Amino acid sequence: MRIATFNLNGIRAAQRRGFEQWLRERRPDVVALQELRAPASAIPPDVFGPYHLAYDAGTLAGRNGVAVLTRRAPAAVRTWTGTALIRAPDETHTDTVELGPVSLARGLREFADQGRYLEVDLADAPITVASLYLPKGGLPAHLQKPGRMREAPDGGARYERKMRFLDAFARQLTRSRRDARAQGRELLLMGDLNIAHTHHDVRNWRRSAQAEGYLPEERQWFDSILSPRTLVDVVRSRHPDTDGPYTWWSWLGQSFTNDVGWRIDYHLATPRLARTAVAAGTDREPAADRRMSDHAPVVVDYDL
Repeated sequence: MRIATFNLNGIRAAQRRGFEQWLRERRPDVVALQELRAPASAIPPDVFGPYHLAYDAGTLAGRNGVAVLTRRAPAAVRTWTGTALIRAPDETHTDTVELGPVSLARGLREFADQGRYLEVDLADAPITVASLYLPKGGLPAHLQKPGRMREAPDGGARYERKMRFLDAFARQLTRSRRDARAQGRELLLMGDLNIAHTHHDVRNWRRSAQAEGYLPEERQWFDSILSPRTLVDVVRSRHPDTDGPYTWWSWLGQSFTNDVGWRIDYHLATPRLARTAVAAGTDREPAADRRMSDHAPVVVDYDL
């Protein structure tokens, strides 16, 4: 079973840059998508071809939005708001449906309507697949230096918001993993976590030691959700001692051409599922002018 995750940086822009061709040629069975950045009514017709769509657009106009594409209609869909757009390949409706009551971990309600998390139970495999778009965050106040930042100093507000999210999401993730296990399912969490876990995940890791996404506390949080008994970083397990494969490059300068990237998009799987991975990597485009997004798809083949 081929499963992919891809931060599109806008579904309409990605379509113009070749997303549909990638979907046809790679033929994944399941795709987790992040940052569709579109209300349901603005999703281009037929862009997902023969796939069933489960989508949480969130309420932030032009931002976020997570989805899962499947070849068969999912057995169940869950979001943090209890609603989602669920659409078969031949449907065009934009109405959301009620999915039932939602139990959220303490602290997560603040983020529930932002279109950051959606999970589905696959109908053709005992797997719960989740798509996550984790907040980018920022620098803590003591590291913010006016004139040396692309964004205006905010006193650490973005950093504190991300840390609140991490704290709450860790509790929710434990709950989802245990719920999946109770139903006889494996859990596969995919998406843009906006954290590079180790020095193998950032090309210029020494210079990035005080950059958002590579702060010690962010990396420690990442340590806390991984273990041989809970979740495994699937791509890293297949490439244990390599730099990369990177999944994000800035649009600026020659970052992509020189492979000055970050690995911030992941497959995190329960151990039994992780052991079935036979191939894992990044679909990095051959040239900068052929990029579909500032991210690249991360694709793993699981021998179920």
